[in-house]
Amino acid sequence: MKTFYKLLAVALLTTTTNNFVWFALTYWVYLETKSVISTSTTGGIWLVTAALSSIWFGAVVDRYKKKHAMLGSSVATLILFIIGFIVLKTNPDSVFTSVNSPTLWVFALMLLFGIIAGSIYQIAIPTLVAVIVPKDKRDRANGMFGTVIGISFAITSVASGLVLAYGGMYWILVTAIICTLIAIVFLSLITIPDDKVKVAVSPTHSAHQLLQDGHLPRGKQIDFKGTIAAISAVPGLFALIFFTTFNNFLGGVFMALMDAYGLTLVSVKVWGILWGFLSFGFIFGGLYIAKKGLGNSPISTLFKINIVLWIVCIFFTIQASIVLLAIGCLIWMSFVPFIEAIEQTVFQKVVPPERLGRVFGFAHSIEQAASPLTAFFIGPIAQFFFIPFMTTGKGVELIGSWFGSGTGRGIALVFILAGLIGLSVTLVARKSNSYKLLAKRYSSA
Repeated sequence: MKTFYKLLAVALLTTTTNNFVWFALTYWVYLETKSVISTSTTGGIWLVTAALSSIWFGAVVDRYKKKHAMLGSSVATLILFIIGFIVLKTNPDSVFTSVNSPTLWVFALMLLFGIIAGSIYQIAIPTLVAVIVPKDKRDRANGMFGTVIGISFAITSVASGLVLAYGGMYWILVTAIICTLIAIVFLSLITIPDDKVKVAVSPTHSAHQLLQDGHLPRGKQIDFKGTIAAISAVPGLFALIFFTTFNNFLGGVFMALMDAYGLTLVSVKVWGILWGFLSFGFIFGGLYIAKKGLGNSPISTLFKINIVLWIVCIFFTIQASIVLLAIGCLIWMSFVPFIEAIEQTVFQKVVPPERLGRVFGFAHSIEQAASPLTAFFIGPIAQFFFIPFMTTGKGVELIGSWFGSGTGRGIALVFILAGLIGLSVTLVARKSNSYKLLAKRYSSA
């Protein structure tokens, strides 16, 4: 557990650094271009790249020592942040003010790829939990990891807004480069017990037999086919992944439009400070899991939480109120760690350790592949349909008297529709047989 705590410290530093750059970049491109298309495109690029890289990251985590995988990702992040810094310093400010500027997107891509490189920690740490943490403490360890993510958001949402407001992207990148260097040094000093799971099995065994025996061949490649076989061997596991995928499909709405909506209500400084406060929801949720665990029926808990979240989504933008938005976001963030911890705990219990990195990678890839579709399309749809609809269109006549009108109201309407769809799908999925089978398998594992 001491090693796990040290890894949590490294994860906190790297996640905070990457989120620090992510928040700042999202704020910065919107403030520079004044277009929600820029934020939706930035979010879409990030999600597409994350989705495409996750399967490969999972294979890297399974094939190599996880410490080496994490070190390599931090070195890549450092190099890409340095390149972004050079692009920023060698070009005039005017080239970053248009969505059509190639230089703007070269700069954004360097930072986005640097952030993506660090996402291997999201696969490596949960995989290590299955190796170095006792079974009866894994759900609590996942809660601690969720707490780390929450602390990261709390720090970065405030810091990004303040540093961006007073120092610009220059100091954002200087800070990120220094912190990434510190993380590399710190991680290199941690000794992790042999974290590369080794198994020797007959190649004639079927994937299902190997899974039943607790073993699957590692393989030298990504082994997409073997990963699919490992997931298929657990009844309901694909259903869990696809349910999360659908949630992320709707979640793309939040990534594309939340900052734009918040900035219609308050200044960037207030928005950054508010997100710092709201991010404590992640911490509260993670700490609760770390202390109490997830109980005996995490699958049932998953659906109950989703019902609450989508109801919140329907009502937290019903009026143009920063107080209402803040309350809804706080509830949302308090429950998000439960969703992450439930999926991680289920994977760690029903999937063999030697295949766990690839299964995590596959899940990340599939789940995140849905959001880019929303993020890419919802920005233009909001810009050219919903915003005009609630600014000068029929929406003003139909519901403007009580709902309000303007840019923010158009964005709010998108959130409400996403909540209605999410609630409907959750209620239907809750009754399906696949999740009952997965819950039974989890209990008997």
